[in-house]
Amino acid sequence: MIVFDLKCAHDHVFEAWFGSSGAFEDQRARGLVSCPICGDSAVGKAVMAPNISAKSNSRPSPIPVPQAAAPVVPITPEALKAALHSLAMAQSKALETSQWVGRAFADRARAMHAGEEDHAPIHGQSTLAEARELIEDGVSIAPLLVPVVPPEALN
Repeated sequence: MIVFDLKCAHDHVFEAWFGSSGAFEDQRARGLVSCPICGDSAVGKAVMAPNISAKSNSRPSPIPVPQAAAPVVPITPEALKAALHSLAMAQSKALETSQWVGRAFADRARAMHAGEEDHAPIHGQSTLAEARELIEDGVSIAPLLVPVVPPEALN
């Protein structure tokens, strides 16, 4: 095994292990190597200090080297509000073509999965236990990211 310090086009430096130098080049050519910080696949070898072994009777104790942390990007309240608004609008648009089924959600989803009912986009309510059972039974469901007010509760 060989360890390389790698660097992406955004100057993130990280460490990766490969079976050989050729294995690194092969994986990089196939786009299998990417930056764990930003996902960039434009990765090359970074400058490394050579690993030269000292005599066994004169080895100093290792000095811990701090790891580079992912950059912290501050999120302003305005940016957070804008992101949540975009998410709510996208969910609202997606739900325009979906039918509200209320508390019958688990039963309807299971019936569609079993072929007892035609597949159609639905949304509604279920308990956590019902949702877990659906997932365990292989029924494809996903939670809504923004709470939805049932149509009968709207003013």
